[in-house]
Order: sequence, then C-alpha cells, then structure tokens
Amino acid sequence: MISAAVTSIHIYPLKAARAVDLDDALVEPWGLAGDRRWLLVDEAGRFISQREEPALARVVVQYTGPGGAISVSADGHGEMSFAAPAPETGAEMLSVTVWSSTVLAAAAGKDAGKWFSAFLDRPVRLVYLDDPTRRLVDPKYGAPGDVVNFADGYPLLLTSTGSLDALADWLVETGEAPVPMNRFRPNVVVTGAEPWAEDRWRRVKIADVCFRVAKPCGRCVVTTTDQRTGERGSQPLKMLGRRRRFGLQLVFGQNIIPDAPGIIRTGDPVQVLDSAS
Repeated sequence: MISAAVTSIHIYPLKAARAVDLDDALVEPWGLAGDRRWLLVDEAGRFISQREEPALARVVVQYTGPGGAISVSADGHGEMSFAAPAPETGAEMLSVTVWSSTVLAAAAGKDAGKWFSAFLDRPVRLVYLDDPTRRLVDPKYGAPGDVVNFADGYPLLLTSTGSLDALADWLVETGEAPVPMNRFRPNVVVTGAEPWAEDRWRRVKIADVCFRVAKPCGRCVVTTTDQRTGERGSQPLKMLGRRRRFGLQLVFGQNIIPDAPGIIRTGDPVQVLDSAS
C-alpha cells in the first residue's frame, strides 16, 4: 500500500476554460459534479478547446453548485451568467461532436453565443450536456455502461505531485523553468506517491470511492499553454517527448473511472488496490 493522499480537487464547468478549485466533490458516474457539462462548439457542432483557442485559458468561471448555472468573465469582456437549459421546457437541442462521439446537448440562449463569439472573434454556440448518460466511454478501455461528460474521454483525470516534481527536475537540468500542475488540467491531484508510481496503478480507492485506472493520459499542446494568460511555449511537451513517450503518446497522469458514486475530499487517503508488477 502506498501512503498517498488527495492534495487538491478541480472541476472545469466549461470545457477549456479555467479550473474551479474545490475542497470536496461528489463523484458521479460521468465525473465530478459540475465538471465539463458546458461546451463551446463551432458552426458545425464540433467542440472547441484550448488546442485551437488558447485564449479560453483567460475565461474565469464561477460555479454556483447543483443546477448547472455558471458565470464567466474575462478581461475586457465583462461578466455573463448562464443557467442550464432545460430541454423539457423547449430548449433547442443540437448535435455536437467531441472527438469521435456525437451526442445531443441543450443550446444556451443567444446572449451566451454572443458573449463567446465576441471573445473569440468567431461564431460559436454554448451548449449544456443535460443528460450525461448519453455519452459512452471508449469500450476498449471502459466497461459496458461507463459514461462520461464533455471531458476528452474519461470521467476523471488523476495526477501526482511526485511526478510533477520529477518533471521539474528534468526541466531544470536543461535550463528550463518548471511548469505548474494546472497545465495538465487534472481533477484529482495526489501527493505522497513516488514519481510515476501511478503508471502501475490499476485500481485505487479514495476515501470510500473505488476507481478503475482506464489508461494513461496522452498529452497535447494544451500543456504548453499558460493557464492564466493563454500564452504558449514549448514545455513541458518537448520534455515529455524525450522522457515520457509511450508508443505515440506523451504521458502524464492517468484516466480513471468510478465504480460507484461517493464524496471525495482534500486530505482523503489514496489506497492502491491493484497495481502492475
């Protein structure tokens, strides 16, 4: 058993915008409550992320809790609040695509689209995943019935401070500056584990909630994006390419799937129930 604990918890109510830091969170089948239920899409219904719009890192989100309502703000654009659309009251339903999955989502009002279109200087729509059971996890890595919100592919992302420290050492050795954990946009950050120990984990338990480790998280250009300014560099992706390449993926963190709902809190112990030798 590894002596590890949760050091921070994060949700991203609007996919691609800034994180909201929490002391505790409800684990739902599709992810943490409030995480990635809102999404921006282009005119074809294709999802928009920081990959093509790094400026979304400058969008500050306030999460008001159950019910899905959020408010957003950004320098020079003021603040706007959005309530979760209710399809049963006649909200427009749009077909939206996130990677290879296409699902129906409820369209937010015109004011939402206007705010984000002005911010990004392109036509976009804001949608809400009113029924997160619509989107299935990739069956190659999940079990039948596993579902996910608007995250890239899995309900939660777990990272380790030990691994971040090891990455920082590699960067400093080459004259580069360390990067903060928010570059990796995790949901759960654990401390107390050896660097890269999470590569071997197969099942973990946080407090009373059990999770399956689905697959390592392959990283992209978002990790090079300053999560306050939206400015881009070359690290840590360049270093991950040198030291953490597994097949075609540059790996940092693990995608995990909950076995059942429950509550997790900062400070909760993390038990490794099963690991690879």
